[in-house]
Amino acid sequence: MKLLFQTLCLCLALGLATPSHHEGHLQGDEPAGDAPKHDHSLHHAAVLDRCAGMEMDAVAVTETGVPYFFEGDHLFKGFHGKAELSNQSFSELDDHHHLGHVDAAFRMHIPDAPEHHDHMFFFLDTKVFSYFNHSLEPGYPKDIKEVFPGVPDHLDAAVECPEEDCKSNLVLFFKGDDIYHYDVKTQKMVEKEEFKSMPNCTSAFRWLGHYYCFHGHQFSKFDPMTGEVHGRYPKDAREYFMRCPKFGDASSHVEREQCSHVHLDAVTSDDAGSVYAFRAHHFLRMDGEKMHSDTIESAFKELHSEVDAVFSYEGHMHMIKDSEVYVYKVGEPHTHLEGYPKPLKEELGIDGPVDAAFVCQDHHIAHVIKDQTLYEVDLKATPRVPTKEGLFTLFKYVDAAMCGPDGVKIVVGNHFYHFESLMLMKAAKSIPEAKRVSTELFGCDH
Repeated sequence: MKLLFQTLCLCLALGLATPSHHEGHLQGDEPAGDAPKHDHSLHHAAVLDRCAGMEMDAVAVTETGVPYFFEGDHLFKGFHGKAELSNQSFSELDDHHHLGHVDAAFRMHIPDAPEHHDHMFFFLDTKVFSYFNHSLEPGYPKDIKEVFPGVPDHLDAAVECPEEDCKSNLVLFFKGDDIYHYDVKTQKMVEKEEFKSMPNCTSAFRWLGHYYCFHGHQFSKFDPMTGEVHGRYPKDAREYFMRCPKFGDASSHVEREQCSHVHLDAVTSDDAGSVYAFRAHHFLRMDGEKMHSDTIESAFKELHSEVDAVFSYEGHMHMIKDSEVYVYKVGEPHTHLEGYPKPLKEELGIDGPVDAAFVCQDHHIAHVIKDQTLYEVDLKATPRVPTKEGLFTLFKYVDAAMCGPDGVKIVVGNHFYHFESLMLMKAAKSIPEAKRVSTELFGCDH
């Protein structure tokens, strides 16, 4: 259910006795057909903070590739910056409808539908608006059923799914527990199902070939055909998409990344002893006492963001993301090897995704943790065939791991656990003392 806190506060402040439009919508009331045009000046009473933990109503990527995050009558453009009023970019939404919210939105980037290609669609109650280059198309708004036959009113979310990801060019519509697969070419509903492993989405969008379902201030990455959620989810959208510095007051970007309590996605050390820690869109490199922080996209542009596991071997970093492996030669700058990414199954013989991976010094064995199972892969063998080392059930899940001269460190949440050797880790019957990543590993004072 989409609760617009700022709208309710505004209504209370103005002493309105009648329920707001969106309150009525939430209670199942039909919207008034001739609602008066909304007073734009009232929008300014709400000041939104992208790091406050809001529930996004809709997300859509523009034709220039900028994601728009809608919350109530405001929107955030991109991953940084302040909120602005939606009617400043899409004024007709207010002209035709009381803009208290947007139910769902997506951009159709599908050549199969030339009349809709690169148009942005907004769904408000029973109506759909079509924009091209931020201009409302003639004849809109229209009834949803007129443009998308079989799609219900009062949607929760929508996202396009091109044929390279789905079997044909589809749009996925979400309402409650139901997911509707709409075929763009045939203009028919091809499937209605329930994705039982997914939470109910309040918004959804496709970004860099992946599909994200937002629920509250959290999100889960899902398979658009099966609804399966792989990996450790949900995660906090404020850290990954709002780019908030773990909601803290650190004075510098390096300190924010260094002292964040958000769990790591991956960690490794190279042959020179530098430690690389990856979290969301950023990474931290530690050379002794010297710290350096940057975005993953700036140093590893082919990856863009968010890795699952990283291990170092013979001067190269092997970076695992979903079911693919990227390899970079360590240096300034890091060099992406030609021919990569390659399928993880082809490179290591293991199906992705995985939880963690590491190589111990002076060895050529990659140790991979996946679903409480430890595998080893001989990196000098051809082909590379994984063998199961055994179960690793000390922890319910593992976020990251690395191996060095002092042993193996297993990272779980914002703590790590130190084993003096790989052999002792595999033989351990109990969990060693938990140590905080920010203080013991990164040298922070909190």
